[in-house]
Amino acid sequence: MWNRSLRAAPCAAVVACALAAVAPAARAALGGAPMPTPSDATTTIVSPIAHTASAGNAPMASRTAGVTGYSVRATAFSSGTTVREYIGADGTVFGIAWNGPRMPDLQTLLGNYFPQYASGVQALHAARRGRGPVAVEQSDLVVHSGGHMGSFFGQAWLPSALPAGLTGADIK
Repeated sequence: MWNRSLRAAPCAAVVACALAAVAPAARAALGGAPMPTPSDATTTIVSPIAHTASAGNAPMASRTAGVTGYSVRATAFSSGTTVREYIGADGTVFGIAWNGPRMPDLQTLLGNYFPQYASGVQALHAARRGRGPVAVEQSDLVVHSGGHMGSFFGQAWLPSALPAGLTGADIK
């Protein structure tokens, strides 16, 4: 008879291997430097972003002043997946968002935070059966990920590293 905790333990390792196998190579790490542009990708930089995080449901274009001091670097891979890195004034990545037909390599994107994420996923799977969106929400790391074959999306951020006036909802 299988013990639920024994079944869940290898789950994080399987998730990590599966994600690494389907992803385009990315070399960034949350809390570190932005990734260099891979040969199969193009990068666009938007700097600085200026908006008011408290503008509620106002469209991003109508938000005018408030938060500055960071940039967004979007890397579009030949696979169709886009990874957006939110980079603070000090050059450190404090948030990452992705969407596209292939899941990015979260082990690489999350860097030193990946084991913490994997533990959160393991705990989530131990608490529930089946699959579904993943939400790991801890005081120093938040990761939301979901989708299905051909359409993946998600975001990750470091709450303590968000610039003043910015929230996790702005990482998209």
